[in-house]
Amino acid sequence: MPVSPSMGSPYPWVRELKCEERGLYLIHLLLTCANHVASGSVENAEIALSQISHLASPDGDTMQRIAAYFAEALARRIVKAWPGIDKALNATQITVVSEQILVRKLFYDMFPFMKVAFVLTNQAIIEAMEGEKMVHVIDLHAAEPAQWIALLQAFSVRPEGPPHLRITGIHPQKGVLDQMAHKLIEEAEKLDIPFQFNPIVSKLENLDIEKLRVKTGEALAISSILQLHSFLASDDELRKKSPSTLKNSNGINMQRVLQMNQSTLGELLEKDTANGYSPSPDSASSSPLSSTASVKMDCFLNSLWGLSPKLMVVTEQDSNHNGSTLMERLLEALYTYAALFDCLESTVSRTSMERLKVEKMLFGDEIKNIIACEGAARKERHEKLEKWIQRLDLAGFGNVSLSYYGMLQARRLLQVYGCDGYRMKEENGSVVICWQDRPLFSVSAWRCRK
Repeated sequence: MPVSPSMGSPYPWVRELKCEERGLYLIHLLLTCANHVASGSVENAEIALSQISHLASPDGDTMQRIAAYFAEALARRIVKAWPGIDKALNATQITVVSEQILVRKLFYDMFPFMKVAFVLTNQAIIEAMEGEKMVHVIDLHAAEPAQWIALLQAFSVRPEGPPHLRITGIHPQKGVLDQMAHKLIEEAEKLDIPFQFNPIVSKLENLDIEKLRVKTGEALAISSILQLHSFLASDDELRKKSPSTLKNSNGINMQRVLQMNQSTLGELLEKDTANGYSPSPDSASSSPLSSTASVKMDCFLNSLWGLSPKLMVVTEQDSNHNGSTLMERLLEALYTYAALFDCLESTVSRTSMERLKVEKMLFGDEIKNIIACEGAARKERHEKLEKWIQRLDLAGFGNVSLSYYGMLQARRLLQVYGCDGYRMKEENGSVVICWQDRPLFSVSAWRCRK
């Protein structure tokens, strides 16, 4: 059924929809709204948003929660067309750093993704540093001491004895680095390992490479956890989207939607793919790197290459969220965040305040950035592993296969996590961590190719 301007409140049949039917209808409304937003039809977008607001809820089922955050993101995109209104609405917004740090900690605790990344990263470092007497590890976002406590413990039982270990941690908040330094120094003293911690208070994009103080004779490893994609933000505005290329790019017949029996968002979108939606060149795995590739990314990777690391381990979101059009990004983001919200639905109570914080302050903010922002403001430019392989190869890095033992440790961690929805698969010597069959994060290892 079409969305009608006369519908000030839902028709009775909308109220009577079953959970699955409501979810399908919300998807229809989101895609309809996104098409209107992309073509500049604000009045029609407002009608769709009004209908979504009657059905969506940040504390409902998975689809209701997702719809609430995607609707907010689409509304934010509309408002950005009026910079004065946008600035006024955000003028008194306060970013509480401690809350952001807490939410990242909750994400670490609630999901196994970062734990798996830490296990794979540490094992790759241990293997690469075999026989080395002086080891220097650079953490591009030093927020979680658990990773390096585990590395200290692993080095302490090395057959040839522990190396002299120096960790350089980069983070914009001094308090975070102070806390990490205290915990790591305490652990190193307990294990009797020679250890230094070099804190650098800086945003990664403003990093002075000279402050890394890489010394002659040190074997260097670099750990990048969910950091590189932000360098893809171009300083220039992306090419203007042509409404003609977006019009009817993913129309869904309402009768067909309501008649479907697909139980998940992924199944619905797969069905829609079979009925006309084809991934754009940007989202195709075999596509070349985007023509709007960031100069910042090239410069940063060149700087890291210039340090001659013996190993670099990169963890990134494994998603296509860097397409040039709104509809591309919205569809791909629906897939990804449906999986992430489903993870929580399967493991955490709907009434959990911790769950609500992660969904709103982490996933919700990412969704807003992917959908509502353009140009340099759009930082959440997640890309697939294939793109990172191309990009790092062009920057002079050679892929290093993660070891069987590292993968075995990671699989055991997933098995004891207590939820059978998590999967891990190998791709060209790298690892992709999935929820069910949906890839969500990738871990890959690299060395300098001279």
